[in-house]
Amino acid sequence: MKKVELLSPAGNFEALKGAVKAGADAVYLGGAAFGARAYAQNFTQEELEAGIRFAHIFGKRVYLTVNTLVKEGELDNLYPFLQPLYESGLDGVIVQDLGVLRYIKNHFPQLALHASTQMTLTGSGGAELVKEEGVTRIVPARELSLEEIRKIKKKTGLEIEIFVHGAMCYCYSGQCLLSSMLGGRSGNRGRCAQPCRLPYEGMSCKEGNYPLSMRDMCTIELLPQLLEAGIDSFKIEGRMKKPAYTAGVTAIYRKYIDLYEKDPENYQVSKEDRDLLKKLYIRSEIGDGYYKRHNGREMISIQSPAYTETPESILDNIRRRYLTEEPFLEAEAEISLIPDKKALLSLKTGKILISAEGEAVQKALRQPLKEEKIIEQVQKTGNSPVKIKRVKVHTEEPVFLPVSALNELRRKAVAALEEAVIRDHHLDYPNRSSRHSQEGQRNTRLPRENFLPKSRKRLHVQVQTWEQLEGVLSFSPGRIYLDHSFLEDAAFERLKSLAAGLKEKGTALYLASPFVVRAKDEKRLQKMAMALREGIVEGILVKNLESFHFFAGQADTHQLVLDANLYIWNRESLHFWEGRAQEFFLPLECNQHEWKALFAACPDRKIQASAIVYGRLPMMVTANCIKKTLGACSQGLEWLALKDRYGKNFPVYTDCLCCYNVIYNTVPLSLHKLFAGKELGMENFRLDFSTEKKEEVSRLLSYFISLMQEYRDPFYQEYTTGHYKRGVE
Repeated sequence: MKKVELLSPAGNFEALKGAVKAGADAVYLGGAAFGARAYAQNFTQEELEAGIRFAHIFGKRVYLTVNTLVKEGELDNLYPFLQPLYESGLDGVIVQDLGVLRYIKNHFPQLALHASTQMTLTGSGGAELVKEEGVTRIVPARELSLEEIRKIKKKTGLEIEIFVHGAMCYCYSGQCLLSSMLGGRSGNRGRCAQPCRLPYEGMSCKEGNYPLSMRDMCTIELLPQLLEAGIDSFKIEGRMKKPAYTAGVTAIYRKYIDLYEKDPENYQVSKEDRDLLKKLYIRSEIGDGYYKRHNGREMISIQSPAYTETPESILDNIRRRYLTEEPFLEAEAEISLIPDKKALLSLKTGKILISAEGEAVQKALRQPLKEEKIIEQVQKTGNSPVKIKRVKVHTEEPVFLPVSALNELRRKAVAALEEAVIRDHHLDYPNRSSRHSQEGQRNTRLPRENFLPKSRKRLHVQVQTWEQLEGVLSFSPGRIYLDHSFLEDAAFERLKSLAAGLKEKGTALYLASPFVVRAKDEKRLQKMAMALREGIVEGILVKNLESFHFFAGQADTHQLVLDANLYIWNRESLHFWEGRAQEFFLPLECNQHEWKALFAACPDRKIQASAIVYGRLPMMVTANCIKKTLGACSQGLEWLALKDRYGKNFPVYTDCLCCYNVIYNTVPLSLHKLFAGKELGMENFRLDFSTEKKEEVSRLLSYFISLMQEYRDPFYQEYTTGHYKRGVE
């Protein structure tokens, strides 16, 4: 069985040192930018470089979180941020943004690329897609079962990293807009305000309960099964938590990984260690995540999302064992000071021996160097983790060497020993070179006409129900996107006859993929592909990487449209998708200026840009089910509602065909002024219908069609312009 990597969080340098001493094989950390924990203490640039060297001396790898979505105006800051870390020996980067992935691959070709859980990889198709782009390791969605993870590993051969301990998100990572839309703090930018930890009412859930608050994960009892599954890396969540948490949790998981490897037949977790994990910065209730279940009430901390208080005695013990005294590398020294010869200092640790030469030694005329002074200066290793315990001194007669020269010799020798140790751990990267060019860095001040559409704007709609479809049909929009549920057996023939008539009127039918596709859902994609082959629909609206990979082998490029949650924020992500799809929807978290900056950076783009201008936005897509948590699963397509502490209702759609929930915003997005304007930069505009009835659908369509002639205020009072004006930090 391959030895698994234990990967620990490091929110600061103290946590890094604690993780190393407690037995981590690798650490992941973030800098001042581009990381998904913007409110962690994080590392300065100098600390990152020092941290990489420190970890490598002890044979530990360092992975940097570059796992946020990056705006066009920020993209070129990546090079100066990463270049010194690349040269310092950074072992890998954890990435969410496909544009960032492409940028790093081009500029830092020898840097290992890890796909973040924020990419929402839920199957082997999406994993294969990023593998083709150079990714060597993926962190799949936390919602996957152990069996699903095994299948991805077997089919792709990629390294698999999974979370084994810490906080859990209610939403599929990378698909949450709740914090972003409610308060402008985006989880995709590392600034989540955790509104899922607030109280909500719904069904049997009364005021003061927390139906969206996931229990923290603790898999210490599941370790044998996880180890036997061939997982490559066990990841502990918690860069926002204190160093004592990192050290304490790391030490326990180190202990039990080693115990299982030595004696798998007698693996057993002590009550003392179980209790310690429950008390160490973890919520009052814990679970073992999704590895053995799809969802369930038992996964939710319904009564309280609060952390239990960790007893001070536990913290004191952890600090004393792992944090008070820093880890060090013990070495022996031998120094030779012979007059008229160069000073020679040798350092040895284990089997590694190095020597360094200094200045020429002089005969002492007045103040010879005493042996005690020589030993004292040689042992002053300062901030280096190398600690010299014993020093042998060789001299033939009274000698003199300036203390400054002696200090320089020691610094030279210690640095050489550190380099030798790093080489011995195979963590040096001697042949690395970066590629920096100005290619792709375009002038963002383009003539105004570059933002104008090439032809008249077109209005498209997305519907979820037959009733909504009936409200749309009389308007003959250019395109109708149908929810995947329209392909249920009872409705298939009805859709077939409808499609023929619509085509004659110039209306194209497209199918929208499920929000999330798991292995069990491939039959739905196959049914969609059949509708495409038979000409019932003319294209596919792709909502995830899994669906894209499937349809890339089933459809032509001009038949594929990318939905907004595939996140094209910068020129590199746009270039990634060029030639793969005909059209993309602009990201919902970028403002109008950021959209224009994207257009300006790609004036000759080969993929069409479109915008959603009306509809309740999906705030969360969840494997857990509100109805199952608060009542009972009914195996149907239904609507219910959650009420927040302000009395606002969030509609919840239970998609039992694919077994997920979609929590929508309390009010619809409405960019009617954008649609009525002229400086657009896109041609297609979409109205998304979710909770609307037939009459409201017709009225909304009539209103937006009228905006093509002249502007007038909407008939509806409650709406949001989302991030179109404000954007996110």
